Amino acid sequence: MKTIFKILLVSFFLLVFQFALFAQEPPPPPSGGGQSGDGNVPGGGAPIGSGLTIMLLLGAAYGSKKLLNLNSEEIKNNNHKN
Repeated sequence: MKTIFKILLVSFFLLVFQFALFAQEPPPPPSGGGQSGDGNVPGGGAPIGSGLTIMLLLGAAYGSKKLLNLNSEEIKNNNHKN
């Protein structure tokens, strides 16, 4: 019952207060005073695809390790009880 209440409470807060979860607006483009005016945005256009893939793989590996450790602990606990 407590687990269901916690899930409902978190869901309620995420639905009600979602206005606070908006991302920050991008910075305004630089003014044209004395610049070449080529339209380059500060910070460049770095791709995030490969970094995102690496982070997803690392997260999957971490989760797999946690599940493996949890499973091995349950097996040890069951062997000690018998």
